[in-house]
Amino acid sequence: MYKFLINGGKKLSGKVDVSGAKNASLALMPAALLAPGVFKIDNTPDLMDVSTMSRLMETLGAGISLSGRLQTIDTVHVSNFEAPYELVKKMRASIYVLGPLLSRYGYAKVSMPGGCAWGPRPVNLHLEGMEKLGAEVSLDSGYIIAKAKKLKGARVNFDISSVGATGNVMMAAVLAEGTTVIGNAALEPEIIALGEMLIKMGAHIEGLGTSTVTIEGVADLHPVDFVNIPDRIEAGTFLVAGAMAGGTVTVDRCDPRHLSALLSKLEETGARLDVSSGSVRIEAPDHVNPVDVSTSPYPGFPTDMQAQWIAMMSRSTGSAVVTDTIYFDRFKHVPELVRLGADIEIKENVAVVKGVASLKGAKVMSTDLRASASLILAGLVAEGTTEVLRVYHMDRGYEHIEKKLRGLGADIERVQSDEF
Repeated sequence: MYKFLINGGKKLSGKVDVSGAKNASLALMPAALLAPGVFKIDNTPDLMDVSTMSRLMETLGAGISLSGRLQTIDTVHVSNFEAPYELVKKMRASIYVLGPLLSRYGYAKVSMPGGCAWGPRPVNLHLEGMEKLGAEVSLDSGYIIAKAKKLKGARVNFDISSVGATGNVMMAAVLAEGTTVIGNAALEPEIIALGEMLIKMGAHIEGLGTSTVTIEGVADLHPVDFVNIPDRIEAGTFLVAGAMAGGTVTVDRCDPRHLSALLSKLEETGARLDVSSGSVRIEAPDHVNPVDVSTSPYPGFPTDMQAQWIAMMSRSTGSAVVTDTIYFDRFKHVPELVRLGADIEIKENVAVVKGVASLKGAKVMSTDLRASASLILAGLVAEGTTEVLRVYHMDRGYEHIEKKLRGLGADIERVQSDEF
């Protein structure tokens, strides 16, 4: 077990590279199950979630290796169609194997997913989508069992926009007979990346990046080489770090087009931005202006940046209201920020954050991935030493974050800990 020790008050400056997108990787990897052969996916991040998905796919018979940023996936010998509880419980994205297995092999047995310990995030949209395509779906002893001799194209309309369900139905539909139309499809860059990989594999897909995606099923697909997109949430986290603790920080190897909502809000805080095709340079404001945000599906302000924004607003010069319209109970980082001296009140899905003159280091415990990021950001500007326990949450989605922050001048280290 590890923890982070952060000695706050160090001004950040310099350049930092963004890794490949975690959430895109977790969709691109299962997409390889749709065709036999060797796939190569570049810009793959070295993350715990990627490792978990690798182990899951290895239990299905795939061969997977990661050399630097290049991931190689060999799906020739896939012969097992069961995703076991022991792996699926660690990560909700494991359900992404459902669509590819069902579409290519006609059968999938996938444990009900686990992952972050917050929020009701039901899988019903995934299951309803498979049923619309003609699958027989049942639940048995904690497992989803889906069967279909051959999936048939259909119209699948989502009551709410769901990234996971959109991706799963896309992967199921590319080998189905006939035409599938997905209504209220997710617009996220990770879904566009998945669709572009599927098209490169030979799929017929139109409407990526819009709310209506049309898929004409094909008889078979083929392996490809593909380059993953940058992680927009990691990029956003470093930009907030620069705004909170910076002199001037340049975030490289990112795609500013994926960050428009966040960049707009950062400008409102008083931060000065210089945006180019593959990087964003941020100069910290003298004082952080309070700025309200309300999360919404892409291209709105991302729920995955809500915790980091609350950390930033805790050092603003006034009061800010942060509303999460995606997940109503994603605020478990708030009590830990309060331990550092933040002034935050929660009512249902709304946080009222009153800026304070200073935060003070303390021992805090992360409860999920983005909560971890918010505590690290707060620790960077807190007086004294902050200890952040349960570093494994951070390792799920940020690649060697302490090394990247040290490169910017932060005083942060990972140390052994007996505390859970």
